[in-house]
Amino acid sequence: MDSRVAYTEEIDDLDEAVAEIFRQTDDFKLLSNSMAILYTEEDTDYRALYEKLSKKWDFPIIGCTTMAMLLGKEGYCRNGISVTILTADDCTFSAGMTDDVNVSNYKDLITAKYNELKKAHNDDIKLIISFGGMVISKDSVAGDDLVALLNELGGGTPIYGGNASDDFSFGNYNLFFNGNVTKCGQVIALISGNIDPMFICLNSVENRARFSYKVTRSEGNLVYRLGNGSFTDTLVKENMLVSDKDNVLGDYLLSPFIVGIEKDDGDIVEVARNLSMINKDMRMGFFLGDIPENSIMSVGVLNRPDVQNTVEKAFSLMLRQMRGAYKYRTILCTSCSARFLALASNTEAEAEAYKGRLPEHVSLSGMYAYGEYCPLRGDKTGREYNMFHNFTFTLLAL
Repeated sequence: MDSRVAYTEEIDDLDEAVAEIFRQTDDFKLLSNSMAILYTEEDTDYRALYEKLSKKWDFPIIGCTTMAMLLGKEGYCRNGISVTILTADDCTFSAGMTDDVNVSNYKDLITAKYNELKKAHNDDIKLIISFGGMVISKDSVAGDDLVALLNELGGGTPIYGGNASDDFSFGNYNLFFNGNVTKCGQVIALISGNIDPMFICLNSVENRARFSYKVTRSEGNLVYRLGNGSFTDTLVKENMLVSDKDNVLGDYLLSPFIVGIEKDDGDIVEVARNLSMINKDMRMGFFLGDIPENSIMSVGVLNRPDVQNTVEKAFSLMLRQMRGAYKYRTILCTSCSARFLALASNTEAEAEAYKGRLPEHVSLSGMYAYGEYCPLRGDKTGREYNMFHNFTFTLLAL
């Protein structure tokens, strides 16, 4: 599989934007099968953009809005449009997007779309790329549930992607497939053939506070009790109730909650979770990801160098593993938007960790997400499990 990334800062004059994208890809040879992944800022008129792109390109285009992009040549890009073309003679791509999903219909809609897309393949599916929307109401589908369903449909096939983001308005994000735009659909792409996807998933937590409790009562992403006490009473006891506000997402960015989850086979995976809201009347916490009962919750202690060091470590691991017989040409990355906030004014930090280190033949593109989808290796067996993450930096090599 080969790839090419094109980027333009232009979003107002779409004729000029498309002309620049085409200039950067005119010498790129398209093989038998192709697909593109597009990231852009929230103000872009995507429907008009797709109409212009589709006059020359007849392959599927998927993607979403993002608050910023990470690119191989340009590094950190706050604004603009990036397009990553994947092309191969020995791979098959199929892509689509569901109608708006909610807690009542998501299983039926995603199952139907997955089965429809699978019909285009004669071989086993090797990779699922997917983008979704964020949880904005009680009818929204949690990221954990989306990943769990795709994992079931794919029989454990690795899943990569994340939730669309915007400029922290939490309402201007969008998802794209060809000329279609939605906030609540699920974008799904299936890839089969000669690929050997490889993943790195790191959560930046190098140090822990003296805080470790068993989750004794929870429902999805709502945590009511830790050990013998309520969630909020435990925070007070540990001097960790740092705000009188209900919305506390910004207050815990540098102290994410770390949850050790036991899988059905007895393996343990550790995921980061952002605390979003506290309900003092119900003495519970609302997280941006599920926290199962009986899991062990601790608290990470982060600083900005830790966030940058995560990227350096991730790329060192990935570049070392890419030296095998299979020739990797593409790296996709997804970083949590909370990590971006933790970097404060040093927005270039994550890009600086990899610039100048990529092999000449390898392209890179990535997004900041409101939640990441990526396989995570278990502590005991080394097996990879599809998981939904917060405060995580992820890489996929193709």
